[in-house]
Formats: sequence, structure tokens, C-alpha cells
Amino acid sequence: MRTTVKALAGVVALLAAAVAVVLGAPTASAASLVQVTNFGFNPTSLGMYEYVPTTVSAHPAILVAVHQCTGSGPGFFGSTQFASLADQFGFIVIYPSSTRAGSCFDVSTPQALTHNGSSDPAGIVSMVNYVETHNNGDSTRVYVTGASSGGMMTNVLLADYPDVFKAGAAFMGVPYSCFATTDPSMWNAQCATGQIIKTAQQWGDLARSADPGYTGARPRVQLWHGTADGTLFYPNFGEEIKQWTNVLGVSQTPTSTDTPQAGWTRTRYANASGAVQVEAYSIAGAGHVLPLTGMAINAIQFFGLNSTATQPPPVTTTPPTAPPTTTPPSGGGCHVSDVITAWDTGFTAAITITSGSTVNGWTLGFTLPAGQAIVSGWNATYAPASGAVKATNLSYDGSITPGTSVAIGFQASHTGNAGAPTSFTLNGSPCTTN
Repeated sequence: MRTTVKALAGVVALLAAAVAVVLGAPTASAASLVQVTNFGFNPTSLGMYEYVPTTVSAHPAILVAVHQCTGSGPGFFGSTQFASLADQFGFIVIYPSSTRAGSCFDVSTPQALTHNGSSDPAGIVSMVNYVETHNNGDSTRVYVTGASSGGMMTNVLLADYPDVFKAGAAFMGVPYSCFATTDPSMWNAQCATGQIIKTAQQWGDLARSADPGYTGARPRVQLWHGTADGTLFYPNFGEEIKQWTNVLGVSQTPTSTDTPQAGWTRTRYANASGAVQVEAYSIAGAGHVLPLTGMAINAIQFFGLNSTATQPPPVTTTPPTAPPTTTPPSGGGCHVSDVITAWDTGFTAAITITSGSTVNGWTLGFTLPAGQAIVSGWNATYAPASGAVKATNLSYDGSITPGTSVAIGFQASHTGNAGAPTSFTLNGSPCTTN
């Protein structure tokens, strides 16, 4: 890569550090990251790293997690929350690792921007095929996510291989083909600075051209971008929305807009049945290092990987017509799993709520140990910030039915004790815990 790419590398190098500070490393587990060699067609000599939790589903879903420029597969494993979420929900994570100078992925060349080409995307799909064969991976539940260069690769993989991936979550990416170039640097400054503007139809046609013979269902897409991104400029976010709403056949006008937490604006684009096809998060004031607290669990929830159900239902945008009615569990009880990821002065808590009976509207009660205070949270409102806390559902996750679960979480500070609450109640009824 030329000096221009070094600017990107310098900024995104902060990503791993930022995520490590915010999320911490994955929690200790008997499972470990394993390098896999000879996994199949690998024209660009990518490295493959695989994380299989100690407790894994019999026919597990597969998540591909793609690192940023200057990063690596092991680095992305150590600085993101995906492995700890795999421990919790039993899916397998693949961490591709770029081996070229600068460690960016090829999202630019004609070989990368085509189905069954001869560059990085083909090698990544070989990794997926390997896990399906050797780990009994579920070919109907394959997902991809990534940040920066990995976010761009997420868009490329969804266009190149709509037959492989069911959904993707791109953090700080650009539309498929936006970075196209025959320049040996593989850098497209016009795209990076948000100067490539096309119609939704034009973007959609480009994505469809990656695999022109494909006529099947297209993967759903989740998008994330900071409004102050000075590396892959914010206009790329709007162009991504144009592209995928066109590909997925939904209107560019959101079917719902909300604010899951301060500074986040989420727009959803649903089909006629109410199933969300595109979900987009705009993060106010954020640059090319997004505040990733809660983002990983939101991506997992969008994929449906936060449920033990074999085929979780798609996210919908059917809002309640009135404030939710609180219905306490009746007979089936409730269970709460709380996974803590801690560092010196803070931690994140990933909480999963299940109920043996149908609940319409919920409040989860718990008491934080002394010295802890919630800084921010996701998928619920939290009050007060310390002591006896009540987490209350948002408009889109108020229902819990038997066999399904709701994932929420928060980031908190601590003064030496990062322990989890010892008891939880759901609508006043005690819950069992992990």
C-alpha cells in the first residue's frame, strides 16, 4: 500500500486498542483460537483462525469476523466481543488474517469483486466451507461482520456470495464496488472521501453484477458509521443504504427510526411483511474509531445468533400500538445469563433473558455491587445508574416467548469489584442464573 493507505492504517490501528479498552479481551475459556492450514482454495495466502467454544451447538452457525487494516485475525479475536458471545450462544467464529503489506483486505480488484474470483473473498469462502465440512457448520446460518477494511470486505462478500451468507454487519465500510480500482495501491481516494455518489439503482446493479446468474434470496444487512469519520467519510453510509435497500427491494424511506442510546440514530427498512432487511446505525460525532460498546451484541442480535432456536425469526418493525403491558411470568419462571468482560476500571455485561411463559413488557431488576455504576447500555433503559437497577424493555424487544430470549447489556465502571449481581427478578419474579 502507498502512503495514502498509511493514513488509513494509522487511524484504524486505534480500533483494536479502542475495542480492547471498551470491551476487554474475551473471557477466559477452555476453548482457544486455533490456526487452520490447508483449508482449501486460498489464492492470496490468507491466514485462517478458528474459534470453537467448549460448548458448541450440534449444527452450529458460523460467523466470519474480519479485521481492519494493520490488524490480524488473532488481534481481532483478542480485541472484540465475538468469541465471548460464541461461548454464550454456541456458534463458531472464523477470523481471516490478511498477509499483505498493511494487512488490508482486497476490496478493489476485479478478482475480488466477482463471484468465484481469485482474491481474498474466495479464500474466505473456502474457510466457511472448511468449517461446514469439519465442524458440521450450518450452511444456512453463515454471517459476516467486520470493521473498516473488514467492513468493506463485509459488503464485498455479501455481493459476491449471496448464496453463502445469510446476513452481514459492516462497521465503517463503503458500498460494494465503491473502492474498485486497477491501481496497484488498491486505494480509491474518491470513494474514501465520499465523493462517489450514485443512484440506488446504480449501486444495486453493481452489487447484482458480482454474481449475475444468482436469483435467490439476498442477505440482510446491518450498517454502522460515525458522522465525523475522516477516513472513510460519512457520505459512504448513505450510499451503502441506497445500495442494499435497492438490492433487497425495500424503500429508502425508513419504516422506523429510534435512538437505542444517546447519540445513536437507528433507521430500519422493512419489507411488506414487516421483516427488517436493512438496519442502519448513525453514531453522532464519532470518527473512524466507533464507540463499540454494545455494537457486537447488536450485530449478533440482528443475525439471530443470540437465541438457542435453530432458525430465529427475522427482526421486525411492528411497533406496539400502546405502551407495553407488563405480564409477569406465570409458571414457567425465568432464567438470566450474565457474561462479564472486565478490565482495570470497567466492564461490560452481556445479559440474556429467557422466560418459560410469554411476557409482554418486562422489567429486569438487579442490584449492582458497591462501587459499580452504569455508563451506557443497550436494548433497554437503565435506572438508576447504581445500586438497585431496573432495566426496562424498549419498543422493539418487549415480548419474550418460550424458547426465545432477549439480549441486553451495559458498560459500567468499578472501583475494584467487577462481579455480577447475584440475583435477578423479571417483573418482580425471581430468576435462576448461570
